[in-house]
Amino acid sequence: MTRVCRLPRFAALPLVVLVAACEEPLDYDLRGQIGAFNTTAAAQQATEKRPKPDTRGLITYPSYQVAVARRGDTVADVATRAGLPAAEVARFNGVRPEDKLREDEVLILPRKSPTGTAGAVDIASIAGQAIEDAPDTTPQSVTTQPLEPAVTPKPPTPVQPGPEPLRHKVARGETAYTISRLYQVPVKSLAEWNGLGSDFAVREGQYLLIPVKDQKAPTPTTPVAASTTEPGSGTQTPTPPSASKPLPDEKISATPPEPPKLEVAPPTRSSSAEMIYPVQGKIIRTYSKGKNDGIDIAASGGAPVKAARSGTVAAIMADANQVPIVVIKHDANLLTVYANVEDIKVKKGAKVKQGQQIGQLEDSSNAYLHFEVRNGFDTIDPQTYLE
Repeated sequence: MTRVCRLPRFAALPLVVLVAACEEPLDYDLRGQIGAFNTTAAAQQATEKRPKPDTRGLITYPSYQVAVARRGDTVADVATRAGLPAAEVARFNGVRPEDKLREDEVLILPRKSPTGTAGAVDIASIAGQAIEDAPDTTPQSVTTQPLEPAVTPKPPTPVQPGPEPLRHKVARGETAYTISRLYQVPVKSLAEWNGLGSDFAVREGQYLLIPVKDQKAPTPTTPVAASTTEPGSGTQTPTPPSASKPLPDEKISATPPEPPKLEVAPPTRSSSAEMIYPVQGKIIRTYSKGKNDGIDIAASGGAPVKAARSGTVAAIMADANQVPIVVIKHDANLLTVYANVEDIKVKKGAKVKQGQQIGQLEDSSNAYLHFEVRNGFDTIDPQTYLE
């Protein structure tokens, strides 16, 4: 589809600016060039397509399953195809069994669907009915009744290869836009993966699949050949000082000289560190752009986790492996992320001060905290703020 840009009737705006606005790629976050925080590049990050569901409308991942609605489906219809109670599926997704669903809308299943549920034979029910319908046991006559052919169970559902998408439970006040910015994925991809409507509306308690980013293969680099030198053409050994000339006598003054007076300029700031370490321990994994978005700090089990800087609790969630995550917002763009936190002592929207305890590490021998610093969508080496 060709994108048409209509120029507004503002004679005061230069024509060059208006033409440039038409040539800019479409910003699905609808934030454009507002201020210095531009999400256009982040919104256009490539993500993979959602896997196609099987014949029952299910997508199976290693640790959970999702059901994809068809046109005209209700929650009860989807639950029936999955072989699970409609009330259980509805309660888990924050809806009612009779609610209508959009085509391609996703429901997270509370547990794995039984393989081959559709068409399965209930042996106990058939046996009980056969006993009730059995004729009187007299030797007068023998009757026969043809049996229906046995139903072949369906093969196991294939598990999706590749990385498993995260599940995010929508909290009160969250929108598709805030969730897309939190996980650095385009809001358009978030809508396509979850079958959202044209208004991108989400509901409290709804589970959303976070699109998996497209993992491009790294471009192989040509190894640089090591430079070699001919034997004997290396650096010459310096000539040692001659032992034939003795060192001059050292003259020691009776009165020591006064130390020089040094003028020290007053410090421009009390400390260069803008943040404190969230937990006292040893850094076992450093920041690496594109590989490790933060640092991992090993500490004793149950050690307190503190806010690295004053701010507001923006989110409390868990990833697909149920690892607790706390996000604190410090200003318009700056965020800190704390993963592997237990016994969380703060709530979303609460104001926290620097050094205030927000939780603690798990009580284990290999406990560690994963700590990130983000400026908008860009990750930053946390040690630049801690040193």
